[in-house]
Amino acid sequence: MTIPNNKIEPPRLGEPYLLTPGPLTTSYAVKQAMLRDWGSWDDDFRAMTREMRTRLLNLLGEGQSDFDCVPMQGSGSFAVEAMLGTFIPKDGKALVLANGAYGLRSAQTMKYLGRDHVLLDKGDYLPPRGAEVAQILADDPGITHVVAIHCETSSGILNPIEEISEATYAAGRKLLVDSMSAFGAVDLKPDEIRYEAMVSSANKCIEGVPGFGFIIARKSELDTAQGNAHSLSLDVHAQWAHMEKTGQWRFTPPTHVVAAFLEALHGHEAEGGVQGRGARYTRNRDVMVAGMRELGFETLLKDRWLSPIIVTFFCPADENFVFDQFYKLMKDKGFIIYPGKLTVVESFRIGCIGQMDEHVMRQVVTAARDTLAEMGVANATPPARALEERAILAV
Repeated sequence: MTIPNNKIEPPRLGEPYLLTPGPLTTSYAVKQAMLRDWGSWDDDFRAMTREMRTRLLNLLGEGQSDFDCVPMQGSGSFAVEAMLGTFIPKDGKALVLANGAYGLRSAQTMKYLGRDHVLLDKGDYLPPRGAEVAQILADDPGITHVVAIHCETSSGILNPIEEISEATYAAGRKLLVDSMSAFGAVDLKPDEIRYEAMVSSANKCIEGVPGFGFIIARKSELDTAQGNAHSLSLDVHAQWAHMEKTGQWRFTPPTHVVAAFLEALHGHEAEGGVQGRGARYTRNRDVMVAGMRELGFETLLKDRWLSPIIVTFFCPADENFVFDQFYKLMKDKGFIIYPGKLTVVESFRIGCIGQMDEHVMRQVVTAARDTLAEMGVANATPPARALEERAILAV
C-alpha cells in the first residue's frame, strides 16, 4: 500500500467538491484503493483490520493502552447506537446533551432502546456548559452516563467537551462522546479529557469513504459490557470479543471501504496526524469565513465557537436570494454546499473538511460572489432577526 505524497488534488473532471461534513472529497489514492477485491476471512484482510485498529488508537496519544478500537459496519449513526446500547446498561440512565440534530438523535436513539434518559436541549446552537451538567447531575443521582456531541454539525459549533468531562467525573459519572465529525482533526486525548468511549466514522476527518464507524472504548468498559446490548449486530462487546479471538469481523465487513480507509490513514499520518489535518482545516475555515464576510455574509457563531469542520451562514435578507437557486449555481461552479438546520432563521452551511486547501476555499468565495451577482443579490447582509439570534450567543 502506497503512502500518498500529501498533495491536495482537484476532483476528477466533472466531479464537484463536497463542502459537506461527510461524505467528503477524497484523494485519488483513497479511490484507487477500492479497485481490488479482498476476502473477508483472508489473512491479508485480517492484517488490514489489525493495522487499522492500531493506527486509530495511535491517534489518542498518551493513555491509548487503556483503550481498544472496535469497527462497526454501517453509517455513523449505527456506531452511535451501538455505543449507547452497549455501554449504557439496561438499568442505567443517561443525560443527553443536545444543541442540534445529532444530540437530539442520540436522545431519540435512547428512546428506541427503551433506556432511561433525560435531555438537556439548548436549542439550535447554544453550547451545553459544565456548570449546567454539574447541576443536573447533582439534582439527579440516578444518572449514570452523560452523552455529549463533540462537534455539532447542525450549527458547526465545537462544544466545550473538556468542561463537560470535568463536571461529569467530578460527579462520579461516565462520559460517552459522539466525535463523529471532529475525531482526526481535533484532539480528544484521554490523558487530557477523560471519557469512557467515543465514536466516529470512516467518511469524516480521516477522509475515507462511507461504510463503517468505529468505537474507541476503555478496555475496562468493554470487559463489563457483555449482555448490555439491545441488538445482535450492534453489540460492541461481541464484535470486540470476536475480533480479539479471530481477527475477523463477526459479519460481512465492507472490505473495499476498509482498504480505502487504511489508505486514508496513511495520508493522515503523512500530513502530520491530528495536528496537521486540523491545521489545514482551520486554514480552510479562516480563509473561507474571511472571504464570505467580505461579501456581506454573517456566521451564526462568534469566532470563539467556530469549528474547523463546517460553518453556518445566515441567508441574506435580499428578496432575490433563494437558497435552492444559490445551491444550484454553486454546484454548477463545482461546489456542493449544505442546507442549514436552524429552525429560527434561514441558513446554509459550508464544510471545511476533505481534500481541499485554502486555495480551493478562495475559489469557493469567488464562486459565491459570482453567484450572488447572477442572482441579482446586491447585499448578503442577513435579516435583523438573524443578528438578534447571534447576539444571544455572547457567552
